[in-house]
Parts: sequence; structure tokens; C-alpha cells
Amino acid sequence: MNSSLDRNPVILVHGIWDTKTIFNTLSAHLTQLGWCVHSLNLTPNDGSLGLDSLAKQLADYISQTFEPEQAIDIVGYSMGGIVSRYYVQRLGGIHRVQRFITISSPHSGTLTAYSLPLPGYLDMRPNSGLLRDLYQDVTMLKRINFTSMWTPFDVMILPSHSSKMPVGKEVKVNVLLHRQMVTDIQSINALVEELKAPIKNKIPVKNE
Repeated sequence: MNSSLDRNPVILVHGIWDTKTIFNTLSAHLTQLGWCVHSLNLTPNDGSLGLDSLAKQLADYISQTFEPEQAIDIVGYSMGGIVSRYYVQRLGGIHRVQRFITISSPHSGTLTAYSLPLPGYLDMRPNSGLLRDLYQDVTMLKRINFTSMWTPFDVMILPSHSSKMPVGKEVKVNVLLHRQMVTDIQSINALVEELKAPIKNKIPVKNE
């Protein structure tokens, strides 16, 4: 494996009702393997803010934490995967993200988002305006190392195959619970392999 000096910093982006503490196991594992791991708390985390606004928080965190020329890798879990997609596709992240991995994210929406009529929930409903907008130019994700990880047993993302994407690489892991996708060693090992993958298309980072 390459030394840590050859690796991009990894940013972990959590889901709804979560905080960055959900990544404690994953973060410790990646750090032990030599990655520099970052995370942030999206606020509020209860769905009362649209995902585009949460993506702006991610963009601000990245611009405040890293030099403009620093390439980064992003791992987005559940809602965090859609927040990260918005950053990559709409807020300039495509110019500096080299590996982008989503874990059990409702790319095509989830029926559980009908439980509350809040902006963040509305954004994650099937055929929502935000998801339709992101699908218009989803092929831009072919320019980077993009991977969608999912489990067929997910009962938070309904249907579970909503976590799959028509572009990039798909990784299916047979993990039983939604939250275990960031703690189960099978899922973590699969994620590590994606973070180790050579960059297919080196993108010159555009100065901000």
C-alpha cells in the first residue's frame, strides 16, 4: 500500500439524525491504516434543512480546511451521500474530489422519506426535484473514481437498490442493517479497497 503521503485526505459525511460520531469505528480503522480522516457535523441534522444547504456547509468546511490545490476523497453515508453528490455536481467539488464513495445513499429516493414533510425528507423522496436535477448530468461522475456501496437488506433505503447508480462502480455487501454499513468489517474492508484504487483520471485541481 502507498504511504500516507501519497493519499488524499478522506472526508466522511454523515446521514440524517446522525453526527460524525457514527464514524468512530471507521475513522479509527482508516487512521490506523494511514489515512488522514476528517469529518464534520451537518446542522441541523433532522431534515429541517434542504440538502443543498447542507452541501454548502460541506463546501465551506472543505474550503476552510484544505488548500485549494489539495485533492480530496469523500465518503458519504446515507443522506450524506446525496449531500456530497450535490457538492460534487453543483458546488465545484468535481474539480478537486478524486475518489467519491457513497454508502447506502438514496440516489433514487427512499419511501421512508415520506415519514415527515420536512425539506430534507422531501429532497430524498423518489423523483424529488433535487434528485431529478442531479440525475440530469450524472455522467459527470464518470470523470472521477465514483463507487456506490449498498446492501440488499437495507430497510432504511426502500427499495434498497435505490442506493445503486447508473454510473461508476457498484459494490454490494451483504450487511444486515443500514447503520452497520459504516461499522461492519466487511463493509469497511470494501471501502478501504475503493480508497486504495488508483485514480483513473487525474484531474488538475482548479484554484478557487
